[in-house]
Amino acid sequence: MLGHHYTQSFLETAVASVNAGCNLELSYGMKNNVFMRIPQALAMGNITLQMLRDRVRPLFYTRMRLGEFDPPAMNPYSSLDLSVVQSPEHRNLSLEAAVKSFVLLKNVRGTLPLRAQDLSSQHFAVVGPFADNPRVLFGDYAPVPEPQYIYTPRRGLEMLGANVSFAAGCKEPWCRRYSRAELVRVVGAADVVLVCLGTGVDVETEAKDRSDLSLPGHQLELLQDAVQ
Repeated sequence: MLGHHYTQSFLETAVASVNAGCNLELSYGMKNNVFMRIPQALAMGNITLQMLRDRVRPLFYTRMRLGEFDPPAMNPYSSLDLSVVQSPEHRNLSLEAAVKSFVLLKNVRGTLPLRAQDLSSQHFAVVGPFADNPRVLFGDYAPVPEPQYIYTPRRGLEMLGANVSFAAGCKEPWCRRYSRAELVRVVGAADVVLVCLGTGVDVETEAKDRSDLSLPGHQLELLQDAVQ
């Protein structure tokens, strides 16, 4: 609220937030956060002790229900490791969720889905900064992934036995340096071309927004060259 000029100080922000019902401040990395002013607001009479109790009660009730204050031995999740989290059942469920979340905007001549029998008989070109760069495939707030479980578009097709050629065109999502010759060489010999473009956390995250929806850098040029 201070950043948006709704209030003029951390003290005012704390008072307004508590009065509005806010009982939790997400202030990761801040040594001197807004809610540190609550004792001062209480001493000045801007908020009451009963109001603080009303705000704190549901917060700690939820934390207690989640088992945050239980001994580790009582927490059934403490015994889980990667053998459970990365079990075939869980990975298959994640794959199913990913497949069902795809949005197909246009399917000219029924090109998709690709048929399994065509994977070995056709030559695929996988191009773009997202074609084989595991690091850029995860969005904001994503957990740290296990490298062995990351399948880039290139790796995924190769695992299915497809005949794949690859060219990034540009090495990172900003695509400031673009090699058209590299792209044209790979695309020109292909039967099917998969162009992998996007933004990723290098370009936009929370508190790092873009002013427009254009593809970054030379990505649009890369796409046009692949189509032509």
